[in-house]
Amino acid sequence: MALKRVVITGLGTINPLGNDVASTWSALMASESGAAPITLFDATLHRTRFACEVKGFDPNAWFDFKEQRKLDRFTMLAYVAAVEAYKDAALSAEDDPARVGVIVGSGMGGVKTFEDQVVEHESQGDDVPHYSPFLIPRIITDIAAGYIAIRLGLKGPNFCTTAACASSAIAFMSAMNHIRLGKVDAVLVGGSEAEICPISIGGFNALRALSTRNDDPKTASRPFSASRDGFVAGEGAACVVLEEYEHAVARGARIYAELVGYGSTADAFHLTAPDPEGEGAARVMLDAIKDAGIKPEDVDYINTHGTSTPIGDLAEAKAIMRAFGDHAFEMNLSSTKSMTGHLLGASGALEALITTLALYHQVVPPTINHAEGDDDPNIDPRLNFTFNIPQKRELRYAISNAFGFGGHNAALAFRAWQK
Repeated sequence: MALKRVVITGLGTINPLGNDVASTWSALMASESGAAPITLFDATLHRTRFACEVKGFDPNAWFDFKEQRKLDRFTMLAYVAAVEAYKDAALSAEDDPARVGVIVGSGMGGVKTFEDQVVEHESQGDDVPHYSPFLIPRIITDIAAGYIAIRLGLKGPNFCTTAACASSAIAFMSAMNHIRLGKVDAVLVGGSEAEICPISIGGFNALRALSTRNDDPKTASRPFSASRDGFVAGEGAACVVLEEYEHAVARGARIYAELVGYGSTADAFHLTAPDPEGEGAARVMLDAIKDAGIKPEDVDYINTHGTSTPIGDLAEAKAIMRAFGDHAFEMNLSSTKSMTGHLLGASGALEALITTLALYHQVVPPTINHAEGDDDPNIDPRLNFTFNIPQKRELRYAISNAFGFGGHNAALAFRAWQK
């Protein structure tokens, strides 16, 4: 059967750079960093005392007191992003709600709620467990998708995808397939994470995964630079409306870009480390290219996974060389995590949204915090990581990468909009 085309008609986000799409894009173009000392808890005793937090978010503006008791922060952020995307798409009230799905990826779900409830139980000093009746619905990763569907009245496919830091990129794949096969007309798809809490920061510190540049948080995330020492934790959410092309055209929707392919592979190598030669990461990009029906030389930009870890960045650079050969030197590459921080399970969605905006505006966002003389001698200097400032260029096709603990690799291929 002929697969249906999938276009992007709505965008929404709340993240460390901005509480909506417009402010986020403005910050990206200004090469801003979202990193700062942690305010969500007292991090004094932690090895890492900074992160990329969402700023100025007031739950009271969105949820009454009773509703807030039921929701973890990750669900609240997901809902805020979803509402912006849904309004931006301007889906018709006449559409069949059973033909619109909601798929939201998350790697950790309500980890802060889980931690709070354990601490509260231990502090009670008795053997009788006293837990909130909202404990379970607050922590389960699928609740964000369910809550969004309830509030917006959307009755199509509804679930969560979980694959560590590839979680929300996998959500895009699921949504794309539902639309391609004609099962739905549109899917509100995205990711959300709110993991800036003691157990999360402490756990990643124990793995030696986080940067410890407490004296200079804003320059701590340094993807592909020699002095990189780990990622910067981030929180937030991003959602987009994926829609069947004919359905979008029939209602006169604005189209930002087209989602044309995806790839999904496994490293089958290590619990937390990538294959150092980038074999699985190379295959996933080539799979996305093949699925899109294009050639490697058609790709102009890759929004890399680019976490700023010593091993991960090197493996991804090798994967790009492996997949693209000499064409790797003709592309622009960038890691927007250098500005947003690493949103873990939500990173794939946020970077898919940013890649869409790059195609829409024909501008490549930068990789910030690279200093002169800080080139990694193990990475080919001919690779263009778009260091420090945005670059305008013609963009036809772009790829967004997302790799997760456990060896999960995902790649999404996008096309600049044309009929």
